[in-house]
Amino acid sequence: MASHPAVFLDRDGTLIEEKGYIDLPSAVAFYSYTFKALKNLQQHFLLFIISNQSGISKGIVTQRDVEAVNRYIVEQCRANGVVIYDTFYCPHRTEGNCICKKPSPYFINLAAGRYHIDLSRSFMIGDHPSDAACGINAGVTSIYLMSGHGRKHYTELKSNVQVCGNIWEASHYILKTIDK
Repeated sequence: MASHPAVFLDRDGTLIEEKGYIDLPSAVAFYSYTFKALKNLQQHFLLFIISNQSGISKGIVTQRDVEAVNRYIVEQCRANGVVIYDTFYCPHRTEGNCICKKPSPYFINLAAGRYHIDLSRSFMIGDHPSDAACGINAGVTSIYLMSGHGRKHYTELKSNVQVCGNIWEASHYILKTIDK
């Protein structure tokens, strides 16, 4: 069975501007470089979105809202020549200690099984320390972004991870590492 490398992407603050709990597709604002970065990455990797969406359990947004926003993001990616293979989100509060909330590697492991992913050649990109820890916990290379909430939480990083300014810089870093 073929084994593919993947890039697991946080959603808010990584692919789109951080705006808190987004309940409508019309509130989505992509960074100007998002599609270019993803096009670069998809030449070598399967792409997935993994997002914590605790606004559902807090009653701020609904599961239907989150799914509509995710669907819109996937559709906009497709319209710009980018294939997102799957999206995953955790609807729980941090206090719930669920199995799927990042930094748990639950969704990375789920995707690895479904899509035959080689985790040793894969990456996790996000703007929260929990994104970096999720990647480390799954055995993939983590990249921490200074976009979104990245600057705010930078001092909370517990591990030595690669730091990039945004998804565009991260895409270049990844492509340089695989060319070596």
